[in-house]
Amino acid sequence: MSKKFEQLQPYLDKSYALRAALTMLSFDNSTIAPKEAIDFTAKAIGLLSMESYNTLINPEVKGLLEELSTEVEQEKLNVNEKAIVKDLKKTFKDLELIPPAEYQEYQMILAKAAPVWEEAKNTNNYDLYAPVLADIIAYSKKFAGYKQKEDQKLYDVLLDDFEEGFTMEILDDFFGKLREALVPVIQEVKEKPNFISQDCLRKTYDINKQKELSKFVAEYIGFDFNRGVMAETEHPFTTNLHNHDVRITNHYQENKLEDAIFSVIHEGGHGLYEQGVSDEITLTPIGGGASMGMHESQSRFYENCIGRCYEFWVSLYDKVKEFFPEELAEVSVDDFYKAINYAAPSLIRTEADELTYSFHVMIRYEIEKMIFNGDIDVKDLPEIWNQKYEEYLGVRPSNDVDGILQDMHWSGGMFGYFPSYALGSAIAAQILHYMESVMPVKEYLKEGNLVPIREFLRENIHQYGAAKKTQELIKDTTGEEFNPDYYISYLTEKYRNLYEL
Repeated sequence: MSKKFEQLQPYLDKSYALRAALTMLSFDNSTIAPKEAIDFTAKAIGLLSMESYNTLINPEVKGLLEELSTEVEQEKLNVNEKAIVKDLKKTFKDLELIPPAEYQEYQMILAKAAPVWEEAKNTNNYDLYAPVLADIIAYSKKFAGYKQKEDQKLYDVLLDDFEEGFTMEILDDFFGKLREALVPVIQEVKEKPNFISQDCLRKTYDINKQKELSKFVAEYIGFDFNRGVMAETEHPFTTNLHNHDVRITNHYQENKLEDAIFSVIHEGGHGLYEQGVSDEITLTPIGGGASMGMHESQSRFYENCIGRCYEFWVSLYDKVKEFFPEELAEVSVDDFYKAINYAAPSLIRTEADELTYSFHVMIRYEIEKMIFNGDIDVKDLPEIWNQKYEEYLGVRPSNDVDGILQDMHWSGGMFGYFPSYALGSAIAAQILHYMESVMPVKEYLKEGNLVPIREFLRENIHQYGAAKKTQELIKDTTGEEFNPDYYISYLTEKYRNLYEL
């Protein structure tokens, strides 16, 4: 190891420890923390965030990074160390532009925002949430402005934070292709509204039994509960301290069995990614996913490419019936498979079918572009949201719970994140296409043997964490650059067959 890198290591260790503490506080805030704790906890989060900022953003670290970037020092570093230096340089460059006091204030606002959003959602009270959202947007604009380059759109700055190299120009083309290809299929499906029934999923399913089933399904796909836990929250998410402590969450509804099942498979996909990161890098700045798009590709791969595949249920369905023997007694695996793949325009993104899902993402993408490339008043956002849903999907929310309050992302300042869901779905389809060319995926699923699938992903994607970037991982894994045509073909073929179009 380079002596200069050895000098950097204590800063990396302290930075990790502070990130771990902040992760724990954030996890607690979203799961088990009492309602009235947040104002006091927010202060601790603000102070720890400031300490984390100062640990990395200081003259000593800047000097070390400059030296470690020289040709002489680069030759002394291994592949992972080079990736750490590169990643840390980008972080340093971004954060040093933000005044420390503003950074601390923003972290405190974010700490308070999630509980406010949850209360607003539970009470259908957008007015409660709007002031906090306005503050977050204002800070997001300000911070993006600090990083904005000449002739660069403000929203492109935010997109780059989540998916490096992807701009509005690329995404507009991507979503345009999806609209052109999928709208005709959606119209044909809408003409057969009673072709598939979801009645079997709308019975009353005991919540405690759903929790047991969710744990079983998570283990079935390979999530290791010796290195992970599952909690309950309003909006499911995955977080981690390192690859030996990965935390997934789930949400349950009595009359929507599929909601819990596919939520846990989705979050389990995220969890498998984090558990698959190599021990060598898990405590470093590159010890997480390559990008949000790549992370979502793994969750969407498991949720849809695997979880909504008929062969997946051939071996699993009888186990599911053991949890709900009365409710599913007369329901065949064929009927269950069709029910979980029912397609129709709907209001809720997380409950959307595969076919219409990307349109939910498009709506959020269009609204975010309006927020950051224009001057939209926060009070007008619910109506804009409702109009977009009418325009894109032909449905209109009757309240803000089913509308603008349904997602927690903006309360976390995650503007620019939503396109990653659609990109992730497209990347997942591309990975599936390649995987099927080199191994009998459907035969493995029939056998209930998901190990070869998990190991393929671990070997080609998971182990690298963020040492490799998304575009590199796609090329190295599939032999091709990112190609959304596989996603279009996957959806078109699947739903034409399912609905006999």
